[in-house]
Amino acid sequence: MTQLLDLEQLLSDPVVAALARAEETAWFSQSPTPSAAAIEASGIDPAITADARARFGRFAPWFAERFPDTRPTHGILESPLVGIPEMQRELGTRFGRELPGKLWLKRDDLLPVSGSIKARGGIHEVLQVAERIAMDAGMMTPADDARVLMAPGVKELFAQHGIAVGSTGNLGLSIGIVASELGFKTTVHMSLDARAWKKDLLRSRGVTVVEHDGDFSDAVAAGRRTAAEDPGVWFVDDESSLSLFAGYSAAGDRLAGQLASLEVTVDQTHPLIVHLPCGVGGGPGGVTFGLKQAFGDAVHAIFAEPVNAPCMSLGVRTGLHDSISVTDIGLDGVTAADGLAVGRPSRLVGEHLQQMIDGFVTLTDERMKAFQGLLHNIEGIDIEPSAAAGFAGPWRILQNAAYRSAFGLDDEKMANATHIVWATGGSMVPLQEMASYVAEGQRLATEISWA
Repeated sequence: MTQLLDLEQLLSDPVVAALARAEETAWFSQSPTPSAAAIEASGIDPAITADARARFGRFAPWFAERFPDTRPTHGILESPLVGIPEMQRELGTRFGRELPGKLWLKRDDLLPVSGSIKARGGIHEVLQVAERIAMDAGMMTPADDARVLMAPGVKELFAQHGIAVGSTGNLGLSIGIVASELGFKTTVHMSLDARAWKKDLLRSRGVTVVEHDGDFSDAVAAGRRTAAEDPGVWFVDDESSLSLFAGYSAAGDRLAGQLASLEVTVDQTHPLIVHLPCGVGGGPGGVTFGLKQAFGDAVHAIFAEPVNAPCMSLGVRTGLHDSISVTDIGLDGVTAADGLAVGRPSRLVGEHLQQMIDGFVTLTDERMKAFQGLLHNIEGIDIEPSAAAGFAGPWRILQNAAYRSAFGLDDEKMANATHIVWATGGSMVPLQEMASYVAEGQRLATEISWA
């Protein structure tokens, strides 16, 4: 009876009620928290971001040696930032309102090694584990070139250790590819509905893929239990890992450099609004943490989720964070956006970073796919459905005068705004599967309502 009364109370909130009905929603913070105060309130030391950037730098020679697609950047893992003005015009026509400012796409689908935003965090944690083990064994010093890890003795050392992770797909790919290349025994726990090609790719690299009934949270829990039984296995916990978070946060300074090179101004009169697809929350949360360090109050983060799996929106709106799942309000968590198919959010992000997040947008699978189809038609860019979730955000902001007023985003500032949709993955999708995505997206673009 108590649970029923609690649910009734939760559903008295119109936003939670709309989430429970799997409706598209958009809700925003009612007042800004100064970035410095929000970072302090998070309890997370900003030094972890600089540490992650330094680690990526130390490993750049190793990546350039082991992964040919990193050689053009001398082993630095970064993705392009591209303007998409034709997509901006097309969406303005379809939504019936022109978007002021400029629209860009952050192409983490082209991030080297494993082509997704998850690579930033997953690869970083693997590198941190590898350094720790090698240094503890006296086979590496802080001053060493990371190519010392290619020595036979180090590979034999790593073969005695395991790395495990629970994943919907992209995090597992990033960890599986790099950990197996270093020589670790690697296990990825995945739900049965995760993409078959991702499982096949991991197995082709000698990674053990364990499939579980249930959703992402079930796979994570099972992996965590299994790893706890073996002290030689390091479990990468997507729900609470600060190492993953640090890797994601390194994107902040990188983006600042890209914008500066493109002569894009970001300051109080030229706001930067970043639209981030959200699953468990670690990726967008870490990126937001890094962006706040780089741009302060000039940056605004909007999280986008599928209507069937709005776990972060639900957790923050109710204040229950990881104590509530989308299944508690009657949703099944099933979505074509497999990277976002998460029922229970990260407490690390929801509880500690909520003051840095301006708002939350949910959208249907059909709309995500329609965005994907339009992006193919208009800009010639192919991404996964989950990577298109951020396209809804700019126009939802235009519809919300109260949010813009509270955050001082008047007409002049919106005219100067830089909107970035952060793409999560797509370059590794098999051609036949991508062609199917595109065909469905093209069809849906003509069928869904854009009003």
